[in-house]
Amino acid sequence: MKIESQIEKISSFQHLELLANQVVEGFISGMHKSPFHGFSAEFAEHKVYNVGESTKHIDWKLFAKTDRLFTKRFEEETNLRCHLIIDNSSSMHYPKLKDNQNFFENKIGFSVLASAVLMNLLRKQRDAVGLSVFSDTYEYYAPEKGSDRHHRMILNTLEGLLVKPAVEKNTDAVTFLHQIAEKIHRRSMIILFTDMFQSGSQSSGEEALFNALQHLKHNKHKVVLFHVVDNKTELNFDFDNAPRKFIDVETGDEVAIFADNVKEEYEKQVESYFKKLALTCSQNRIKYIPVSVDESFEKILMTYLVEKQNFG
Repeated sequence: MKIESQIEKISSFQHLELLANQVVEGFISGMHKSPFHGFSAEFAEHKVYNVGESTKHIDWKLFAKTDRLFTKRFEEETNLRCHLIIDNSSSMHYPKLKDNQNFFENKIGFSVLASAVLMNLLRKQRDAVGLSVFSDTYEYYAPEKGSDRHHRMILNTLEGLLVKPAVEKNTDAVTFLHQIAEKIHRRSMIILFTDMFQSGSQSSGEEALFNALQHLKHNKHKVVLFHVVDNKTELNFDFDNAPRKFIDVETGDEVAIFADNVKEEYEKQVESYFKKLALTCSQNRIKYIPVSVDESFEKILMTYLVEKQNFG
């Protein structure tokens, strides 16, 4: 069952947790095999069987070898620690939503709902989750915990990100990705939602940003980068050729141009940057997932489940 059909059914809901729950339940019900199989517990040791105990976990193969009854004792799998990171700069609040659009149809809304959906899976699997939010400041940090109270606190924070900032907020991903990397000491899965825009000169800005991504890999963390964009306008530059004024939502800078005059060169440079970013991630064993705000959440859910199975 595709996530798109679930979104159509629940798009009228505005409560983030309810919407996230509906997406997850729709996803799970559409899978032929439970994504949670094998995640809950693992074998720890044998212990002597005592009369009256359940025979469910008797190791019959061991009985055949030793002629003695032993049961397999299981322990809860060591919980995964997952740290979500969201870029909340002004460019992430693009495109500007119309009255008839849902909150998840721009980059920040998409990232918030995707994070809430992942948190729902984390809670189902008894995993610990933390959250960092940055823009031109380090706006929020919560360490990885698994309690319901902690989960609710993070959901409230996510809901607060849906409010458009009153002033332009630049992106200082380099500074804060380094700071976040230093905060996460225990081995974790780190999931980053960002459009990867960084102010500064192109070459120096790219190099510094790529170095910050590499830093997230220290302490053997597993890193997943969801590169969130609006494909229609940010990748394909799909505008008519009427004279237009383009405004940088982070700096307020303006430029008046005909879109057709720059379309070819713009798309060429964007494609080059995306390829370089994907290559850098590959070289550093960072999972790179480009997503557009008009896509389904299925890619994010499947990526998480696959990466968790490979986490070890």
